[in-house]
Amino acid sequence: MEIRKTNLLTTLSLSASLAISAIALSGCNGSSNSPTPPPVNKVAYEIWASDQSNSTAGAGGLGVSGSYIYVWDSADVETQLAGGATAKPLGCGADANKAAMGPCDINDIFPANLTDEDGNALRTATDPNGFGRLHGMLSDPQGKYMNFNLFKTGGDGGLVGIMDAETKTAVALFRVAQTSAPGGNGRSVHMSFWNKDGSALFVANLHGKLIEKIEITRDATGKITAATLRRDAAVGAGKGLTIVENSHAYSGKNAVGVDLVSAISGSYGTAVTGDLTPAGKCKENGCTNDPNDNGAAGGRPNNVIICPIVSDTGMIYMTMAAGGMLVADTTKTPMKIVAEYGNNEVNGVGCGGVHIGDKVWFDNGVSAVGSGEPMSIFGVYTVDDSAIAAAAAAGNTLAENTPAINSVFKDPGNTAHAGNNAAGAPATNETGQVPGITTRRDAHGMIPTLDQKYLHVVDRIQNKMEVFETASETHVGSYDLTSADGQGAGTGPCEAASVTDDAALPKNDPAPDLMGLTPDGKYIVAALRGPAPVTVTHGAQGSCPGVGMIELNADGSSGKLVSVLRTSNTTDDATPATVGTGDPGLHPVYSGAERSDVHGATTRVKQ
Repeated sequence: MEIRKTNLLTTLSLSASLAISAIALSGCNGSSNSPTPPPVNKVAYEIWASDQSNSTAGAGGLGVSGSYIYVWDSADVETQLAGGATAKPLGCGADANKAAMGPCDINDIFPANLTDEDGNALRTATDPNGFGRLHGMLSDPQGKYMNFNLFKTGGDGGLVGIMDAETKTAVALFRVAQTSAPGGNGRSVHMSFWNKDGSALFVANLHGKLIEKIEITRDATGKITAATLRRDAAVGAGKGLTIVENSHAYSGKNAVGVDLVSAISGSYGTAVTGDLTPAGKCKENGCTNDPNDNGAAGGRPNNVIICPIVSDTGMIYMTMAAGGMLVADTTKTPMKIVAEYGNNEVNGVGCGGVHIGDKVWFDNGVSAVGSGEPMSIFGVYTVDDSAIAAAAAAGNTLAENTPAINSVFKDPGNTAHAGNNAAGAPATNETGQVPGITTRRDAHGMIPTLDQKYLHVVDRIQNKMEVFETASETHVGSYDLTSADGQGAGTGPCEAASVTDDAALPKNDPAPDLMGLTPDGKYIVAALRGPAPVTVTHGAQGSCPGVGMIELNADGSSGKLVSVLRTSNTTDDATPATVGTGDPGLHPVYSGAERSDVHGATTRVKQ
């Protein structure tokens, strides 16, 4: 899932500097509908990275028991970029902002003895792994707080937290509702996204098939004084949904003895349990016995919500695992579906989106589950957010597949998956993910340049970026993350930063994932996956885990990887998962000790 509010300012005041931090959020979401900001000079910022690997030994599996948070100060990063000392991660809580004290353990940020309103402890001696892993995090538009998305499939998963980014301590923690949706035991948090002004956080309850809302209350300085999960605001995307277990808010003291401000209000209603859209079609195919109710253009076969995109107008675009899309108005309580698309129009597994001008951009790629191993998908789309928002403001709902989706770019080798029914599309692509051998593709995170003229979309398998001009909605070029110049000449920095304890592991394999942007617009920061990926083993194995610093050229139309903020975790001793066993010429499963697996990277302006 990790991308966002790209400009909220018109002058370089203090508040403007804070808003710029929202540019640099993960590739899973983004928005901008405001005037282009002026240049930013020497703003101090931090780079944050979420490492999915276990922060404890003996967990019994990858990504099940805690995670590490890496935070680097921009001054230290600039020193490394200039050829000086390697940047060291900062500490959290009582050790916040002390150099060489990081990384931070998510288990320390959210103590085990936090309890929900029923008195249930967050973690117990009999269930030490109930916390899950850190899947991604994003800064609020004010640059003061980070959200934390803790992914664990199952009834005890579904945690989403908020952290004070300055003190690096917990502020609030919730467990989302468990529903009757089949698969995954009806509850998990994939990602969550702030709205334009930071007054709400919208949570993708992936296996619950619903969007939940956390309402944020702030004082005059922007400090969060209350965070309330509004059950009455939720909207469902699945069929036959019932609430199996209500959502929960956790209370207690954080690592430095300050009380959390989490709360719950309201009750889940028919916006969750109803099967039909306002247009009278099934939210998810098969909700009635009449196939005509499934909707046009393939309908929506499996509405596991991947990475919803929150636009500046308050519309939320729900991308689905099997394709299709529902758009809801988040300004209504409950949130109201106002537009709907079939999976032939919007192919599946999209996890990148931004709002630029009047348009929302989004992509689609390969599935994270085993069925994604033979997929090859790289697609980029736009849709007119202004038309959808205008209909919502007038109290109207739109006809199916209206306004029309613009398919900006589709790789000609896209396989016939997740709604792609293009003539001649191959059924599978069995070329694996080994660099230099594979022809598979996987579009994932996206990030616009500071002036929003260009949009960069990452290919997780091919280690490259595709670049699009936003005004004309055209593909204008690409660059790689493996060469020194981004165009094939020389060797890039991932080679020197690569894991060396397994000779069979391909080197110089960045495997880029979710991304952010530095406040000066000079660098894209990209999560680089590790040799023992917790997720998407068939598409996300890499050799230099950490954060890649991608320097953009003068106008932002191209770039090159210039440095790696290397991460490492040898505490985790879980056995690596099988990586694409059916692929030709594949090396053996990674046999070394490195477990670091950075899934998301973002930045925030320091206060």
